[in-house]
Amino acid sequence: MLTQVESLQAPSMMERMTSLHEARLDQVLYRLKATGARRVLDLGCGAGHLLHRLAREPQFEEIVGLERCGDALLEARALLSDHLASGRPGLRLVCGSYAETHEAFRDYDAAAMVETIEHVRPEELSAVERAVFGGMRPRVLFLTTPNREYNPLFGLAPGERREPDHQFEWDRARFRRWTVGVAQRNGYRVTLGGLGESHPELGHPTQTAFFERLDPG
Repeated sequence: MLTQVESLQAPSMMERMTSLHEARLDQVLYRLKATGARRVLDLGCGAGHLLHRLAREPQFEEIVGLERCGDALLEARALLSDHLASGRPGLRLVCGSYAETHEAFRDYDAAAMVETIEHVRPEELSAVERAVFGGMRPRVLFLTTPNREYNPLFGLAPGERREPDHQFEWDRARFRRWTVGVAQRNGYRVTLGGLGESHPELGHPTQTAFFERLDPG
């Protein structure tokens, strides 16, 4: 009887966040694979959870994780230790910021920015745009970020953010303006979407933008 009662309990916020995180990574992997990409950048790779999925896929011949936080890179290196020890071809971790141009990473097939743009100070967004879309210019880029409008469904108070180090969290209108502007200024087409359980008025918990470069390169 106790098991029956427990099965009826609503999942906690932490459980919902964990489930959303896993679904997000699965979707990003699926989208990157579907492009046929061979060379992939994970910009703001954090502790390496997406890299860990990418490294298991033989399709990806070159995988680069770029992260400016040294502690996060140490976590990523530990998570990827088996792949690195086995000499997995083309897998690299690089300490650096995607707000700075990296000529070595120009014209990759695909890039991902998963739950990272919200960690950027608003005054640095122009530098990120120049470095990523004007400098590195991946053929496609898949970006995810929280939808602020959905936060009350996670039990957050007005103005409260999902993580304390988030510099901002955009609503859908603000996200649309930024992504469409970036695409128009840099020669990309963008398709907006969402991940997670959708609410009829508040949208999805995660917002997505899939950028496709218009020039053949």
